[in-house]
Amino acid sequence: MKISINQSLLTKHPELKIGIIHYTKIVVAESPQMIKGRMQLYQENLFIEMQDQPVTQREGIAEWRQLWKKFGADPNRYRHSAESLMRRVSKQNYLTPFHSGVDLNNFFSLQYEIPIGLYDIAQLKGNVEIALGDEEVGYEGLNSRFNSLKNILYSHDEIGAFGSPFVDSKRTAVSEDTTEALHIFYLRPSLSVEAAHELLAAAGKMFHQIHGGDYQIALLSNDAPSTTLEKDVFS
Repeated sequence: MKISINQSLLTKHPELKIGIIHYTKIVVAESPQMIKGRMQLYQENLFIEMQDQPVTQREGIAEWRQLWKKFGADPNRYRHSAESLMRRVSKQNYLTPFHSGVDLNNFFSLQYEIPIGLYDIAQLKGNVEIALGDEEVGYEGLNSRFNSLKNILYSHDEIGAFGSPFVDSKRTAVSEDTTEALHIFYLRPSLSVEAAHELLAAAGKMFHQIHGGDYQIALLSNDAPSTTLEKDVFS
């Protein structure tokens, strides 16, 4: 499977960096108590921090709001997923455990202040491309609504659109039956290549510790706009 960033998108936004982690032979289940406790404590600490620093002033959230505007979308009407999660925490509407895949994905998104998507590869067909949506792009999302992705980044395979930093589709949602998954990190453009690799390495290691299996990391950018997922990956 080849994963790439659309060239016309990179031409307009050469600063884009997309992190990829490919997991194989994983076991998704109820999160261990350690993850549940860590997630709860992290949210409580975030809530305290945000009494002095509003959501939109946090560096990662603010940087992605600016990207939203550059793409042509309204960040107040279509909030990226990391901001939506952060706003919930700011109201003490804490995220409750779902399963280990979703729980870790949400934890990473809050920790790094970026949108992140986790997808079941068994539900994907063919190659994956990340592009900018137009008025014809959309899907039924995890919010049980049809979501238009005009001027919003999205990922698509041969079947159609399945993910974005706004809201993901039902089609590729990870479940406890998932054994192979694709993690897409919508990294902050200001992040250095070295820092981006460190972030992906840390996230991959933690996900591997909880889910087992193997994983492979790649960084997509203007210098390396595509990668091919291999079956023989390192752990």
